[in-house]
Amino acid sequence: MSAEDQIRDTVTQNDVVLFMKGTKSMPQCGFSSRVAGVLNYMGVDFVDVNVLADPEIRQGIKDFSDWPTIPQLYVKGEFVGGCDIVTEMTLSGELDALLEKAGVTYDKDAADKIRQANA
Repeated sequence: MSAEDQIRDTVTQNDVVLFMKGTKSMPQCGFSSRVAGVLNYMGVDFVDVNVLADPEIRQGIKDFSDWPTIPQLYVKGEFVGGCDIVTEMTLSGELDALLEKAGVTYDKDAADKIRQANA
């Protein structure tokens, strides 16, 4: 199976996927740590894909999304963005709306606390 096929299968078979450096419990870069931290804090059930474990997936995800950086967040098969976009969406409430529309469970109080802490 090609890297592209593996990526497509992963993003279509899981509601929320984060392609990141490291894992959700042991991020290996600050940007991946920030996005995984937000998702973990908000109680989002997500699949983490460690791009450092497979060079083909690491390059393949960049080609698949036409986005040059890691991490990359997908919700219901759709590319959401990287660290800056996810951070902005979290602070504006757009991430909440996206998760609600997609039927993804998350902790609304935790999301509100993130916004309060960053106000």
